[in-house]
Amino acid sequence: MKCKINRHAAKVLQKMLSTEEAEGKMIRVYITHMHGDHAHYDMKLDTPAEYDEIVKTDKDIDILLDSREEFLDGVWIKYFYVPEEGFEITNPSKEPHGHHHH
Repeated sequence: MKCKINRHAAKVLQKMLSTEEAEGKMIRVYITHMHGDHAHYDMKLDTPAEYDEIVKTDKDIDILLDSREEFLDGVWIKYFYVPEEGFEITNPSKEPHGHHHH
């Protein structure tokens, strides 16, 4: 499975992982809603479970993905400071019409 992270997201995730609460945990990306041809995603701190794949990224952050969910393969975690601060998680390989934003 694959996962990409942009530079800003890596910084913010690194901060999240350096807190006491995160000790021994990793970042999990999971699906919040499925709409047939695309999904919505979120993240949380979690520990690996039976079906998880630990995906290495080029930013030295490992991401937990449930290997049973094909829509998690290829997710892209981005963090933006403008127009407002926040994460955007998309999966370009699964979007039917290119970029889908809410």
